[in-house]
Amino acid sequence: MKDLFGKAILDYQTKDAPEDLITETSISEADEMSVSYLFRTYNEMPKLEQKALQLAKGSVLDVGCGAGSHALALQNERNLEVTAIDISENAVRACQLRGIQNVKVANILDLDEENKFDTILLLMNGTGIFGTLKETDTYLQKLKSLLHENGQILIDSSDLIYMYDQDEDGAYCIPADGYYGELTFTLQYKGETEDTFPWLYMDYNTLQNAAIANGLNCELVLEGDHFDYLAKLSL
Repeated sequence: MKDLFGKAILDYQTKDAPEDLITETSISEADEMSVSYLFRTYNEMPKLEQKALQLAKGSVLDVGCGAGSHALALQNERNLEVTAIDISENAVRACQLRGIQNVKVANILDLDEENKFDTILLLMNGTGIFGTLKETDTYLQKLKSLLHENGQILIDSSDLIYMYDQDEDGAYCIPADGYYGELTFTLQYKGETEDTFPWLYMDYNTLQNAAIANGLNCELVLEGDHFDYLAKLSL
């Protein structure tokens, strides 16, 4: 992977002529995304993200931290002990430059299970890192192993059913060969095209069923304005 997402973040942080990211999925056309959005303050965040940060407690693991805005808010405004991780070296470098004290390049699946957390955050479509529905159990079991006994996983996603056409009877025309929230994602930045990668959006009922199947409680915390939601998983 060329780490174009991380390059855009680091360019913005270092004022090195950042440009918009171009995102495209298997069910949507190319769209521009301003990198500045990833650097939003708490007051600029959607209500779902604000709610997640309000609920965060104790030691926090921010998974897929990106530009680090969530970790930074918890560290500086809530004085919480935050560990931020991302697979992007460029994004982690930007987080370090922003002043995040404990940030490192890491894949959640590789973390040592001896280090446990009170809160695990997966935001900005946190289910995306699962990739596919088939891999969901692997990730949920790993997240579960990293929780303290009274810990919580705060995760958001969206039900993409609204992206599909309906027939005259109101039924959605969704793929018959897989889950409709399984997408492939492609990024472009400064003329370079990233490798395509899988990205998973989960409707709440599907997430709840997966959580229960993996020995986790699942609670709907808040619904957004457009098929999005925040959920809390716990032991």
